[in-house]
Amino acid sequence: MDNGRWRTLGERMPGCTQSKAPPGLMLEIQDEFDPPFEAIEPAECRGPVLFNSPHSGRVYPRGFLLTSRLDLATLRRSEDSFVDDLIAGIPVRGHPVMKAHFPRCYVDVNREPYELDPRMFDGRLPSFANTRSMRVAGGLGTVARVVGDAQEIYDQRIAVGEALRRIDGLYKPYHRTLRRLFTRLHRDFGAAILVDCHSMPSATGTRDERPRADFVLGDRYGTSCVPMVAETVEQTLREFGYVVSRNKPYAGGFITEHYGNPTTGLHAIQLEINRALYMDERRYERSSSFTRLANEFELLSDRLAAIPLEELRPYRAAAE
Repeated sequence: MDNGRWRTLGERMPGCTQSKAPPGLMLEIQDEFDPPFEAIEPAECRGPVLFNSPHSGRVYPRGFLLTSRLDLATLRRSEDSFVDDLIAGIPVRGHPVMKAHFPRCYVDVNREPYELDPRMFDGRLPSFANTRSMRVAGGLGTVARVVGDAQEIYDQRIAVGEALRRIDGLYKPYHRTLRRLFTRLHRDFGAAILVDCHSMPSATGTRDERPRADFVLGDRYGTSCVPMVAETVEQTLREFGYVVSRNKPYAGGFITEHYGNPTTGLHAIQLEINRALYMDERRYERSSSFTRLANEFELLSDRLAAIPLEELRPYRAAAE
């Protein structure tokens, strides 16, 4: 189980200790993650569709909070709050869902496994670490240095061994499980679609105060999935009345790039959701429109599952 947890539909999760957080925060503080992530599977899959929420984790280890110079509200700015709840009904429709419980600012599974900034660690990083990526330069590597508006998380360097422990204990098991789910769908249907779900602030924080689109679809400029997948998502969301853009400002991260391989029948698309659609961003509370959007995600999963398999299988992708 790779230290995570598999659930079939209807199984109950054991309870976790709830923190005494202000109303609306809905977070948990634990000594360790139990479990660190979940793969929730229907009794029977009705199509080659998998939804993933890698950044909605809101379980914060006590030890991590003690080493951080920031308060919880600031740390949560990098969190895709409630995205896992938005897609929680999808297994009922016959499609698996995977979600992280650990927060993105603790370890980010939408990065290479070793994108690490040597300036933030005590000790020497492995020779194979990528220390020069743009994401590392911005402080947003696999173990982040900053959150929000470039606010430093730690008041001192952390041990290299701690970073490697997070990668070995959380990052790698998460990806093994996600890859296993994706590969199983591919085996059973001859193709698979991964919808990688994220959220974005409603405002850019820059002088350009034009409202963001409701959704931004990222398909790595047409390289991570066949056009039919992106077109189905875009058309469905537009029918629901939303404003949709593609690849700007988000074209898809590590997961979209490395899981999508249309020539083999593996398709990945990133879905960025404007947080104003479903939550109060200041209070970290769901809004009255949350249920409607969650229902629309279920319908979206059905639309994707209805794509003819011949449009998704390798011979079709290779012919385009």
